[in-house]
Amino acid sequence: MTKPVTLEDAIIIALEGHRGQKDKACLSYILHPLRLMLRMKTEEEMMAAVLHDLIEDSSWTIEQLRDKGFPEDVLDAVECLTHRDSESYELFIERVKANSIARRVKIADLEDNMNIQRFERITSKDLQRLERYHKAWQVLTNDISH
Repeated sequence: MTKPVTLEDAIIIALEGHRGQKDKACLSYILHPLRLMLRMKTEEEMMAAVLHDLIEDSSWTIEQLRDKGFPEDVLDAVECLTHRDSESYELFIERVKANSIARRVKIADLEDNMNIQRFERITSKDLQRLERYHKAWQVLTNDISH
């Protein structure tokens, strides 16, 4: 019998998948999923948070994570958190909203992305992105208290 997958396994995979990547503030990208992970309460939420951008930003697939033994609820959340090329951002947010783990992770993701203290200066493009993030945050937090 194989040993169960752990949060540490998720962190190692995220480190490998995001190796060398930088965020919009030119910081090591892995800091973003780690910040989200630290805001979560359950191990499943923590796993989903640290893996939330892996499918979009690396060569990893859901199938590979499934083969590693990640729980289906974590995989479902990561899949919900992966924006598909064929869908609008609004449909993506509605899909995220339907999954409780994905919703909690995405709220934290948006709050982290809206933290302007990470930026040296803010451009008009940044302001447009922040407006889109704020609208998504409102949709996701509309009927919950967190």
